[in-house]
Amino acid sequence: MSAEGTWNLSIATPIGKIKAVVELRDQDGVLTGVAHGAGEEVALTDIIRVGDRVTWKQAITKPMRLNLTFDVTVHGDTLQGTSKAGRLPSSKVTGERQAAPKHPA
Repeated sequence: MSAEGTWNLSIATPIGKIKAVVELRDQDGVLTGVAHGAGEEVALTDIIRVGDRVTWKQAITKPMRLNLTFDVTVHGDTLQGTSKAGRLPSSKVTGERQAAPKHPA
């Protein structure tokens, strides 16, 4: 299953749920992406796709400066997995792919 698309993520952290949007695009067989949340946009790095599993890293500054590592599995238009910030416990991640915009015929 392709991981490409725009994903609405919910991350269950110790300080509450955090919402984010991740855009994943396939450019000539290489997965690239950006994340939007808490008023900032950050590039995803070290993106690896193996089958339905996708991992990536991102550095955020809001609500605090953290280096995050994501490890998710795509199931159709949903995903689930974890996000880890340094030595903090892993946080549960769930997500739904946004429907592609419909173009008039």
